[in-house]
Amino acid sequence: MTRTGAWILLFILAVVGGVWWLASRSGPVTEVTAEPASAKSASAAPARLPPSPYAPSRASGLIIPVNGVWQAGLTDTWGDARGDGTREHHAIDIMAPKGTAVVAAAAGTVEKIFESQNGGHTVYVRRTDPAWVDYYAHLDAYAPNLKEGQKLGQGDLIGAVGSTGDASEEAPHLHYEIKRMGPGDKWWQGTEVNPYPLLAR
Repeated sequence: MTRTGAWILLFILAVVGGVWWLASRSGPVTEVTAEPASAKSASAAPARLPPSPYAPSRASGLIIPVNGVWQAGLTDTWGDARGDGTREHHAIDIMAPKGTAVVAAAAGTVEKIFESQNGGHTVYVRRTDPAWVDYYAHLDAYAPNLKEGQKLGQGDLIGAVGSTGDASEEAPHLHYEIKRMGPGDKWWQGTEVNPYPLLAR
């Protein structure tokens, strides 16, 4: 290498070294942008929040119909034995303290308020899409002035978690059932569909 080339190489190394030294003294270079006050306060929040119990599932558009229950708190009880073991459970049991608010998983119309031996205080809601009925059972009480024919929006109050019917007093819960309805099917008919994968996604 010629003497001139050596001097050029030393000069380049000195410049690079100087830039590195300045960067290490001042910290990493970051892009600065204006940020509104609301965004500043939001940035202090945790990066990941658990899903809201009232956030509709992206897959089904349904919300969890029990106030304060998160997706992680759901258990798939579909197909479990019930009664004397001769019948299967075609619903999901959502455990919650007695009196917890039960809300409409989807918008619809109250088709039937029914006192059932097994289900206790029950409500059948035909969704806005009439091919679907949501069934809410073991309620401790109905929402004030709830009546058949009443229109409900998603999240509207239906009643309260309880243990009426054949449910245990020690384990209050909402029995939530989804029925796929055929043409002309009445509120007690239809084919049950497992709610768990529709709510837990």
